Amino acid sequence: MPRQLFVTTALPYANGNFHIGHIMEYIQADIWVRHQRMRGTAVDFVCADDTHGAPIMIAAEKAGLTPQQFVANIAAGRKPYLDGFHINFDNWHSTDAPENHELARQIYRDLRDNPGGSLIESRTIAQFFDPDKGMFLPDRFIKGECPRCHAKDQYGDNCEQCGAVYAPTDLINPYSALSGAKPELRNSVHFFFKLSDPRCVEYLQQWTQDGKLQPEVANKIKEWFSVRSNPDGSTSEGLGDWDISRDAPYFGIEIPDAPGKYFYVWLDAPIGYLASLKNLLGQRGIDYDTYMANPQLEQYHFIGKDIVTFHTLFFPACLHFSGRKTPDNIFVHGFLTVNNGEKMSKSRGTGLDPLKYLSLGMNPEWLRYYLAAKLSARNEDIDFNADDFMARVNSDLIGKYINIASRAAGFIAKRFAGQLGEVTEDGAALLHQLRSEVGAMEQLYEAREYAKALRETMLLADKINAYVDANKPWDLAKKPDQEARLQDVCTVCIKAFRILTCYLKPVLPALATQVEAFLNIVPLSYANIAQPMKAGHVIGTYQHLMQRVDIKQLEALFEAPEPIEAASEIAYPGGEAIAPTISIDDFAKIDLRIAKIVACQAVAGSTKLLQLTLDVGELDDTGEPKLRNVFSGIASMYKPEDLTGKLTVLVANLAPRKMKFGVSEGMVLAASHADDKAQPGIYVLEPVAGAQPGMRIH
Repeated sequence: MPRQLFVTTALPYANGNFHIGHIMEYIQADIWVRHQRMRGTAVDFVCADDTHGAPIMIAAEKAGLTPQQFVANIAAGRKPYLDGFHINFDNWHSTDAPENHELARQIYRDLRDNPGGSLIESRTIAQFFDPDKGMFLPDRFIKGECPRCHAKDQYGDNCEQCGAVYAPTDLINPYSALSGAKPELRNSVHFFFKLSDPRCVEYLQQWTQDGKLQPEVANKIKEWFSVRSNPDGSTSEGLGDWDISRDAPYFGIEIPDAPGKYFYVWLDAPIGYLASLKNLLGQRGIDYDTYMANPQLEQYHFIGKDIVTFHTLFFPACLHFSGRKTPDNIFVHGFLTVNNGEKMSKSRGTGLDPLKYLSLGMNPEWLRYYLAAKLSARNEDIDFNADDFMARVNSDLIGKYINIASRAAGFIAKRFAGQLGEVTEDGAALLHQLRSEVGAMEQLYEAREYAKALRETMLLADKINAYVDANKPWDLAKKPDQEARLQDVCTVCIKAFRILTCYLKPVLPALATQVEAFLNIVPLSYANIAQPMKAGHVIGTYQHLMQRVDIKQLEALFEAPEPIEAASEIAYPGGEAIAPTISIDDFAKIDLRIAKIVACQAVAGSTKLLQLTLDVGELDDTGEPKLRNVFSGIASMYKPEDLTGKLTVLVANLAPRKMKFGVSEGMVLAASHADDKAQPGIYVLEPVAGAQPGMRIH
């Protein structure tokens, strides 16, 4: 019996269009699914819009729409992205669909009525209430200082810096992200999933550490089971219970037997995977319960590293203790940066807009290939570098792979009426070597080691091109007595091209379809790679399969958008309008300090960054000066020696950011015009003499 797989990607929140991070994840999963189908595996590949929660409700209110209308508008824009990059989901659904309402409520009932004792508990809790907005605040609309690592401006449910999970009331100096008001504590009855129950702890310790998850992910999760010492001297006692309810008004699924109470979005969102599958099976007339009861069914989820906690603790525990199948694995990937680790920003021309990419006529399979050439099974960030992108596509895909067909197909068509010939001993040996790699290629794709698979494929392409260079078909074509040898050499090239296309098919599905039509063959799979085209097989007329990347396309892709001119043609200072008014309390949240640049150096591998060593007047535990490391994109304007010894201004309470080159502990202030083409330049702020490191700017 073939394997049966149920595969998903993380559900995108339905408050905006796809960004390049979504596309990277979907491409990664799509490659794996296509590989599985080439093996003969049965796969159901689904996703859905994550539609619930206060952010959707608030955004819809601002737009003058109902939440349902708002998310429907977002959903209507998904297709151009998915079709454009050849991402082939079997079903795209919504967490507000009837299937998800039904499944979420039933899973809740099953947890509540668990035979070993209920895992749902109601408690009266003190919850933050925004007096200006007149509503209880969702976790993501409360911000403050992390109680564990003390990073500023962290959300009310988890810290993006250290990964800590906590209650909003644990935040230090909380404030409402909606109004800026200081929230009030008011009592409310909430429902909790008892994750701290010994049954849950024991099960999750086994499930997360049994070898399924990536080692680095499993090791991170292990931290949450033990008592931990926090920087403030307190301790955290392992898994805590999970607040799964929210008060009205809230856009979501109402909790059974609890009027005015709704499931927290993170409870029903992962259940949306099951709901989308159930909807798909319903379209096919297949019973969902029978499908899920299949003991051979394998369940896999592709997610980003920012949502590991929900997918590896809460989700499997909810499934297991409600009597349902748990995932066989959660595949976690890192983030995508651009041009040597820079954070993406559309306004600065460092964003990579997927639809803009397509609108410029850039081949979607260039991007699929480039991302795959960097993706591995590890939870690692990858970087999109424009120069590297062009070099890889033009060298690998055009110079090595496409070149094989273009060098041979013309001779086969013009000299031999499109017919392939017999293959002599040297060519047969090469083809045997290429076909013998099929098992290794299958294993690499299975393990999601795409970069290794493509590297090995290009090494095989090198061998084929070496064969072409050694036999020189262009010279053979000039010698009447070498007709048979010419047909033989070109036949080897075409057959070798077919094998390489098979190895590249999960990554380049549209190109593979073109090649299959050109070669007049059945769809390629790992199983039929050993069935070569026989002598006399007629191939079609060769059409150019892929263009080279044009540098002008890349320049346009990363070109910052033109400033929007006001209807009254007002000349804004610095090229942009003054930002909305803030209060003095808002300004006070930003801690600006005088800093001395004690050292400055270029960053190897980056043309934009300088590495600054700053004295901000801080001392370490021994009383010695404590210096900060900051990376700044100012290399186009300054040489290291221009800055060393000077004073500048530092945003001192900005959360540290891990970059490719190290951790950046703040941000120096610099000025620039909004239209950097008309008025180029970045100017680091320099305080006048007399200011001292550590002085605060008020």
